[in-house]
Formats: sequence, structure tokens, C-alpha cells
Amino acid sequence: MEPEKLPAEMKEETSQQDARFHLDEAALETLRTEAPWMKNPKYFQSVTLSPSAIIKIMMHCQSGVDKGIQKGGNPIEVMGLLMGRPDTQHPNTLIITDAFPLPIEGFETRVVADDEHVVNHMISLGESLEATRKEKFMGWYHSHPFDLSEHSHCFLSQTDLTTQLQWQRAEDPHGNPFVALVVDPLRSMHTEYPEIKAFRAYPPEYNSPVANECPNGSIETSDQIRLEKWGSCWNRYYELKVEYYMSTVSRKVIVDGLTQDSLWMRSLVRAPTSLWMSQMKSVTNDFVHAANSKMVGTASSRPALGNRSSAAHSEPSQEWNKVVTQVNDLALEQLAQETLQESKNMVFGVGL
Repeated sequence: MEPEKLPAEMKEETSQQDARFHLDEAALETLRTEAPWMKNPKYFQSVTLSPSAIIKIMMHCQSGVDKGIQKGGNPIEVMGLLMGRPDTQHPNTLIITDAFPLPIEGFETRVVADDEHVVNHMISLGESLEATRKEKFMGWYHSHPFDLSEHSHCFLSQTDLTTQLQWQRAEDPHGNPFVALVVDPLRSMHTEYPEIKAFRAYPPEYNSPVANECPNGSIETSDQIRLEKWGSCWNRYYELKVEYYMSTVSRKVIVDGLTQDSLWMRSLVRAPTSLWMSQMKSVTNDFVHAANSKMVGTASSRPALGNRSSAAHSEPSQEWNKVVTQVNDLALEQLAQETLQESKNMVFGVGL
């Protein structure tokens, strides 16, 4: 991969990226004391992650997907903590240097005060890190391993928003601004690129001066689209730009070496069959459920019911239409994959 073809977030000046591996304690303490983020609800505009942090996060989220599927169920949500600090050279940026998985799995994951096991784990981890590092826990991450759809599943649910707001209230005033990362592991597998978004919650008293402003700053007048993309709390948080940084040595090894000489071959030999199979299983179950609901609704309807019939059918019909759309999308995606594989066969003369 040529340097000019690198993703935009990797084009940052090498000297600036190297500087993020060095901690200016005096400047950081001054920034923490001033706490300018307490005066501006949208003070932070971006987060930048180290290679070790992104690798740990993605591996942890992927393990939740694998564990759930191996048990014959749905992918499992996972959660962890982030270590880092505000960037003293670029004050509107948060630096994430490391990530630590938490023993929390399930659905709608969150940190709960009465979970003794989780609290003890966090206290023990925090104490051990404080003895060896000068940075602090400054964020948390969790996964949304939901079925692939038109939109990314990186958003904050009501539970997520409550958790994030609690963290900000506890940490922000003490010079430690907190951030939330949400990972869509299935979309990451599909696109072969980390699908991660970063968010911070608005204070309860804050209201955006722009009507229908979404977390990413766009204006969306459709209630349905806002809910699908950003959840029911779409107007209570905002999105930060996600970037990545690496040292000069890491860049030379990973970008100039592996990427240029070998990683390009992945697109020629690998097809995401396992991902498609997991999608197919989920969509098939939804299709069967919707079909049963539609047949039951049809069988129970009678002309004598008059207008009640249409009301009774509205919910099954909506479910049916949605699942039919999912089946069509999945079929088109599989057709595209088969076409790609056939193209490879024609070009290279062998079946891949």
C-alpha cells in the first residue's frame, strides 16, 4: 500500500504520533485542573487509539461473537475499560493507550454498582495499574453484535447512555473526561475494517440548538431513520471522530511491510463464509417466526370483523415486510460474493 493511499486517519505527521507515546505530566496536570470540557458539552471532537488498544478491543468483541455462536445461540455482548488521557498538544482529542476486558457478558451490558464481582475486579485492576502507570481509566467499550443491516449498530441505547452519564458525572469534574466506544463486530468482519464509534453524553440540562440534529451532526427529519441509526436517545449524546496512531517503527513494519507485500492477497483468497452462515441462520429464524405470525393472523381474520381486521394485521405485516427485506438483502449479498468468486476463477483459472 502506497503512503498516499493510506486511510486518512493514518496520514497524521509521524512526529505528532510519536509524541503521543510520551507523557508530559506537567501539561497534563494543568489541563486536568482547568477542565475546559466542563464548560463545553461538545468540547472533545475526536479520540485516537493505539495499536495495542484496538487489537485488544477487537479480539475481545470477536470472542463474544464466537462464544455465542459456539453455544448455538446469538453472539454475546462484551465490555471492557479504556486507559488513556486527554491530549495536551491537541486538547480536543482523547488518547486511548490500552484496553482491559471486564468479566461481563450477555445482553445490554452495563456496569452495575451491586455487581460485587465486577466491582472487585475493577478495584483490583485499578490499584495494580495505578502503581505502574501514570494514566487512568478514562472510558469504556462494549459490543453490539447484532445482525448486519443497512445501518451500523454503533449507537448508545438507554442503558448505555445511563452508564456513560454516570461515568461522566463521577470522573469529568475531577479532570478525567470519560468516553464510550461501541463496536459492531459483525460489520467489522464483513468490511474487514474496525467498525468503532466513540460517544459522549450531553448533560441533562443541555439541549441542542439545532432541531433534529443526530449524534454525528447531520440533520435527519425522519423519526424512523433516527431511531434505526441512533436509538431512542439519539438527541442525548454526540459522536467523536475515531482515529488511530502508531509509532514510526510500527508504521514501517505494519504499513510499509506487511500491508504492501502480503495483506493484499487476503481479498483474493478469502470469502466471509462463516459470517454469511451466521447471518443466514438468524434471518431464517426471523423468517419462520414472521411467516407463522402472518399465517396465524390470516387464519384468525374474518370478514365480519370489519375494520378490526386491518388493525390486527398491521403488526404481523410490518414484521413480515421487514424480514422479507432482510432476506432480499442477504440474497443480493450472497449473489455478489458468488460473482466475485467466479471472477477470481476466470482471472486465475482455478477455483478459490
